[in-house]
Order: sequence, then C-alpha cells, then structure tokens
Amino acid sequence: MNAYQQKWIDVLRAANLKDWKIEPLNDDIVVEMPHITDLKLIRDRVPEVIAAFSLDNNEPKERLKFIFKNDVERFEYVINPGQSDLGQP
Repeated sequence: MNAYQQKWIDVLRAANLKDWKIEPLNDDIVVEMPHITDLKLIRDRVPEVIAAFSLDNNEPKERLKFIFKNDVERFEYVINPGQSDLGQP
C-alpha cells in the first residue's frame, strides 16, 4: 500500500460512515456500503466529495481507483488516472 492510498483510507475511515467498510485492495480502495445505500446518489456526489477531501491529502498524487459497492451494484471512480485508464497504451 502506498502513502497516498493509506491517507485516503484514513480520511474515509475518519468520516465514521455507519456500516461502511473501507479496505485496500492492491492499489485500489474498496468501499462497501449497506445494501440499502442508493449507489446512484453516491455516484452523483463522488466527484465533489473526492475533490473536497483531496485538499487534505498532501501525499504525492498517485493513480487510485475507488470501488464503491453494495450487495447489488458497484461502480468505480479513478483519480489521477494512468494511460491505461484513458484508453492509451
């Protein structure tokens, strides 16, 4: 786990989101939410929330994928994307 990823995990866990499980997975972060969570609402708000939390992360920026999921759905959000994320070799 890199320092940037660890800082994000610390920030998300400090938010004390009830029943949310936040864990590293290789170079990614998995955020598992209760099945009643509306993932569309989360997906719509992720860019602004990530942008706000980014201000507190002074670690060197690295590619990081967040995997948000519940028992039914999942979506991914990548910050600081690499060339492969952008469809480039």
